[in-house]
Amino acid sequence: MSRFSQPDPELGHRLSRRGMLGVAAGATAAALLGAAAPANAATGSATAATGGATPATTSGSKGPGRPVLPPGRLGIQLYSLRDKVSTLGFGPVFAELERYGYDEVEFAGYTQGSAGPITLAQLKRLARDHGLNPIGSHVGYYSDDPNAYTFAQNLTKVLDDAQALGLKHIGTASGPFRYGSTVDAWKRAAEDFNTYGAAARARGMKFYQHNHSEEFSFATDNPKVRLYDILLKETDPDLVHLEMDIYWAYVGQFRFSKRPDGTPAPFEPLNYVLRQPDRYPLFHVKDGESDPSNPYGYTMTDVGDGDIDYQRFISAVTRLRGHRMAHHWQAEHDNPAESFTFARRSSAHLHSLREKC
Repeated sequence: MSRFSQPDPELGHRLSRRGMLGVAAGATAAALLGAAAPANAATGSATAATGGATPATTSGSKGPGRPVLPPGRLGIQLYSLRDKVSTLGFGPVFAELERYGYDEVEFAGYTQGSAGPITLAQLKRLARDHGLNPIGSHVGYYSDDPNAYTFAQNLTKVLDDAQALGLKHIGTASGPFRYGSTVDAWKRAAEDFNTYGAAARARGMKFYQHNHSEEFSFATDNPKVRLYDILLKETDPDLVHLEMDIYWAYVGQFRFSKRPDGTPAPFEPLNYVLRQPDRYPLFHVKDGESDPSNPYGYTMTDVGDGDIDYQRFISAVTRLRGHRMAHHWQAEHDNPAESFTFARRSSAHLHSLREKC
């Protein structure tokens, strides 16, 4: 299903992800974690869901030149596999990801529908048993509900759970629009993020924010100022990190390369990273086919089927001195036609990329 069948795809994404995270809102540790089958309980079901085949791992792909993708750094945002997690449980999903050659997982909630109960300790062990490093998690920024499972309402609980899972990164996919879209509103949001970043750092973790395209729009009270630039300037680089969703950044480039008055304001997403590579420990590798007739400029695709040049993007980052192993690359598709197929094909494509001589 195309993401762009919705009138506002970004709003639809945020509401859908909030709904997934909302299962955990205000819960105790046991209730928070919902359900998952034992690792071996539904392996047959998982295999059947991929069309009856057991795909071979892609991590050993061969070809001329050094692999673009650094070893041990390919992950997947589990939001892309929410349908499988909710029906099969984490165990069968992790087993498939292990077969596809993934190294890491990023959570989007710790519940899983009807597949049976699981604890944080069991979830952590299950990932490790399948060779998957839990690298991060998305949690809501704020809510009107004082009991909500968000940074603003339950910071200590959010960090307790992240620490129990052994996460090195804990972040939000919510935009910094809590107080509005003015310069001062984003300065206030930056203060919130600095607070969460300091609390995460005290636990040995990095706080991060994941963008959509609206972050690249302009302040309503000063249309010469790009909101994303305010976020970068007003947050402490030692406390607040960024997870660039590369697809949404290029959608932002398409939508916001002109100011509201029509004057040019071009930008290149990759340049943000090259200027401050230490601020971007995580990336979302999401692809899109260029479509200028679409108001967002792209139609989302499986990784490798679109027009975003990941050979160029990943190479440019990993060629920076000291940065080949400093970043984590998470495949994602908001609404894949078949989520296991998306995961398998995306891993195969990214493992096949080679440096140009």
